[in-house]
Amino acid sequence: MLESFINYLEFEKKSSNHTVLAYQKDLEQFQEFISISFGKEEISEADHSEIRAWVIDLVENGLSTTTVNRKIATLRSFYKFLLRSKEISKDPTYKLNSLKNPKKLPEFLQENTISSVLEERVYEDNFEGQRDRMVMEFLYLTGVRLSELTGLKWRNINLQEEVIKVLGKRKKERIIPITKGLARNIILYKKVFEERFSKVTQSDYFIVTNHGKPSYPMMIYRIVRHYLDLFAQTSKRSPHVMRHTFATHLLNKGADLNAVKDLLGHTNLAATQVYTHNSLEKLKAVFEQAHPKA
Repeated sequence: MLESFINYLEFEKKSSNHTVLAYQKDLEQFQEFISISFGKEEISEADHSEIRAWVIDLVENGLSTTTVNRKIATLRSFYKFLLRSKEISKDPTYKLNSLKNPKKLPEFLQENTISSVLEERVYEDNFEGQRDRMVMEFLYLTGVRLSELTGLKWRNINLQEEVIKVLGKRKKERIIPITKGLARNIILYKKVFEERFSKVTQSDYFIVTNHGKPSYPMMIYRIVRHYLDLFAQTSKRSPHVMRHTFATHLLNKGADLNAVKDLLGHTNLAATQVYTHNSLEKLKAVFEQAHPKA
């Protein structure tokens, strides 16, 4: 049953490899828990009280609310799959509530900070330096996810129309416009790319290692952390902070919320609305400064 569910995620829902592995790991952990605690070898036999016991055990072991809720979501998906497949007659997660998650506001960089981070003098005048600059500039000016950047190939970039095509979550494609400045810098990056390796082909990855191999998540993390350490005061220094900054700056400049939603590749508006708090804070500051009765 577990194998059938994993195949369903991979081939029917077209979930990412990361999601499939996370679901599989969660279910294996739950299977181990009910085997040790209740002597049950099949997770299809678990009932509501046993699932709740696992949730309590996770909390007592210090797992974050976000992690526990993700594991609850895994179980919900799994048992709904079993119900549809008629492997079970009742969903044991039906009355299972998610834990209340304290709302965390996304961290972002101030405009003067991002200006310093993207200054040309910060980067060495060689392939590695120009590639690093492209990583930082691309993340900020497009708002792409880490996986979207590492998976990007030269054929996904249309400099003539000044757009890029990225493959987002659930293998959903979207088009993102790029600025004329970014387009010019991509041309310059392409030049040092070809000087270092060979003529760019459409199938080549856009961001590569010093040896021309495809980039990978930890490499991008290291690049972002290195350059943000020079200027940023935020506690988090990750590629996602650049994405947060992209969205926040757009909204602060008056961008339409639905347009930002589409640029980010969000499936619903609620995921994008988390960024509006920064715009509201700016409006409040303007109001307090300008309104005669404030």
